[in-house]
Amino acid sequence: MPRTRSAIKQLRKSEKRRLRNQSYKSRVKTYIKKALAAIQSGSQAVAEAAVREAVSIIDRTAERGVFHRNKAARLKSRLMAKFNAAFGR
Repeated sequence: MPRTRSAIKQLRKSEKRRLRNQSYKSRVKTYIKKALAAIQSGSQAVAEAAVREAVSIIDRTAERGVFHRNKAARLKSRLMAKFNAAFGR
């Protein structure tokens, strides 16, 4: 355990950030799952809306620094590849 005042404060800060980042990561996973389910459903309009929303959430999460920008790009690329494969774009 930390002993100095600054280390104790740093521990508190890192714990807050960890919990906040955890909720952002969970949110991204949820929206990706919704988008994949929409793609599987076969309705292009619904899938497009879900993918667009998921991409937006991924971008915002990367902007906050929760994900590295390359990871965000990879997630979006994989999602779009599945969308394009399903609907022949």
